[in-house]
Amino acid sequence: EENGVADLKVPLISQVSYFSEVDKEKDEEDEEPDETEELMAKGKISRALFWKYFKSSDSYFLLFMFLVLLILGQLGSSGSDFWVAFWTNQVELQHTGILQNYSLTDETLDSANRDKLENAGIVFRNSTAPESSGAHYHNNMALWIYGILIATCTICTTVRNLIFFRICMNAGKNIHNLMLGCLLQAPMKFFDSNPSGRIVNRFSKDIGCVDELLPIALIDSIQVFAVMVGILSQVVIINWWTIFPMGVMGYFYLKIRSLFLATAQDLKRLEGITKSPVFSHVNASLAGLATIRSAGGQEMLRKEFDSHQDVHTSANSLLISSSAAFGLWLDIVTIVFVAFITYSFIILKNDTTSAGNVGLAISQILILCGMLQYGMRQTAEMTAQMTSVERVLQFTELDKEGPFDSQANAKPPATWPHQGQIKFDHVYFKYSEKDSPVLKDLNINIEPGLKVGVVGRTGAGKSSLIAALFNLAQLEGAIHIDEVDTKKIGLHDLRKKISIIPQEPMLFSATLRDNLDPFHHFKDDQLWAALEDVELKGYSESLDYLVTHGGANFSAGQRQLLCLARAIVRNNKIIVLDEATANVDPATDALIQRTIRDKFKDCTVLTIAHRLNTVMDSDRILVMDHGQAVEYDLPHKLLQKQDGYLKRMVNETGTTMADRLKKIAEDAHTRNGPSDDETPNT
Repeated sequence: EENGVADLKVPLISQVSYFSEVDKEKDEEDEEPDETEELMAKGKISRALFWKYFKSSDSYFLLFMFLVLLILGQLGSSGSDFWVAFWTNQVELQHTGILQNYSLTDETLDSANRDKLENAGIVFRNSTAPESSGAHYHNNMALWIYGILIATCTICTTVRNLIFFRICMNAGKNIHNLMLGCLLQAPMKFFDSNPSGRIVNRFSKDIGCVDELLPIALIDSIQVFAVMVGILSQVVIINWWTIFPMGVMGYFYLKIRSLFLATAQDLKRLEGITKSPVFSHVNASLAGLATIRSAGGQEMLRKEFDSHQDVHTSANSLLISSSAAFGLWLDIVTIVFVAFITYSFIILKNDTTSAGNVGLAISQILILCGMLQYGMRQTAEMTAQMTSVERVLQFTELDKEGPFDSQANAKPPATWPHQGQIKFDHVYFKYSEKDSPVLKDLNINIEPGLKVGVVGRTGAGKSSLIAALFNLAQLEGAIHIDEVDTKKIGLHDLRKKISIIPQEPMLFSATLRDNLDPFHHFKDDQLWAALEDVELKGYSESLDYLVTHGGANFSAGQRQLLCLARAIVRNNKIIVLDEATANVDPATDALIQRTIRDKFKDCTVLTIAHRLNTVMDSDRILVMDHGQAVEYDLPHKLLQKQDGYLKRMVNETGTTMADRLKKIAEDAHTRNGPSDDETPNT
């Protein structure tokens, strides 16, 4: 890779892929990153990223009001400081004039002239009384003006902050919802090639930064900029030549900031990436905790976790150290500048130098330096935290499935499918463009109402057959359900018409009602009837009973029965069973099989079998091998083939089990009666 990235050796990170939002040169895009590598942006934070963030608040009116209140608040703040200085100068001039009047009366006028002036009523020491009254009146007016400016600053700043945090809250919520929506619409290949820790990292750490840390850094940076503009304006008015040392100081500040940001941005991105393996490791450890303890692998897992954590801590420690160095250099520049300005008033003192101006200038310089230091830190922090927005927005640009909704002229009727016929017409199926097809030229016609068992060795394509039926990846050819091409209708219309009972039951952390009917389309009596069919009606007295995470408050068999009850409620014409009885006891197995025969007798049922005894009584057996349908017929007929695939699989189970399986197939054939149906080409 370029820029020496290939020379960076970091433990537990095989390779870091860079995705640039700013530098789009072709020489940086010669090598496409692998999908399994987490993307990390490169270069400066784009200004367009800030606009995307504020634009996601969906309120231009709030943005306009924030800008107006920002200007009014700063005018009130700077105006109050300027008014105090002006007021101080006026009082100083007034007292200077009074002292001069007293001096003139006592020292320069003789007694005769003084008597004449006194007779004329023009006595300076007496004439100060009206001036004092006038000064008192002006003091009241000055206090009112000062109070109005302070009130304006306080009210505008408070309302401004409320509006700004409302903007940030809306932006954070909309970005989160956008990322979640895009993630839910991502193809299954994305979830297969990205560990859960990366996704959890985006939704926990990055969203946390966007919601909690970024708004504070943003409002502080904006406030510092506004205050700095106000202070610079006043200092330039008081002592215009100080703009030159300020320019020098600003140059050094910006130079130090640019050097820091060049490092801090990449460190922040690296810190975010190195946290993903920590989340992935914790999730995997919790999922396999029973196996880890039974195998005594706690110490090995602890060391592996410490290794992941050390990598993350190393990146975070570098970020903290660079921030400390950044603050130190800002302090050095600030001390030099304050000393220069302070001594300049001593060296260049003249008759026009007033105490009010000097006090205002020094106080404003101290505020300016403090604000600049804090502002530089906050702008750097703001830019670093914007990497979280950058990482979140990366997940809004994922590939999407679709279309999810059918076009008006292609939308299937509400009663579709009313029979349940499935026809695979020269189907090729692969999970990505780079992969070879996992299903090859599949041609099968499954008649309505048939119970079909799908068997085959590991990697034969059994699960891919179901994935193709749900249109989970790239599909070539056509799958027709009741003469409707599944590629020409929306995914929502397709998938909600097919029920699946997986090998590992999926339950939500919600109420029993939400697990049986997530979209609340059915009445409570229908839900109770489904629970009664699977003998779970007496388990809970209310449909509001809370199901804990993963259904931990149910046994493995009960979780599978709940999934079966969910399928009963939906009452779809096509049912897919992915070895639904693999992890249950014999009694629950018998209950599930009996319920399937009774409740789904008019439905087309596809059963993915890992145990042959669960499908030997099916109407048809589909044998898959290397992505092809090699056999499809009645189980009894397939067992009559001397060198058939199914017969070889049955014989490999052993003599006793083979005889039992043949007996099951023969009994089912006798029970269902002889069938002369022509088997489609396979």
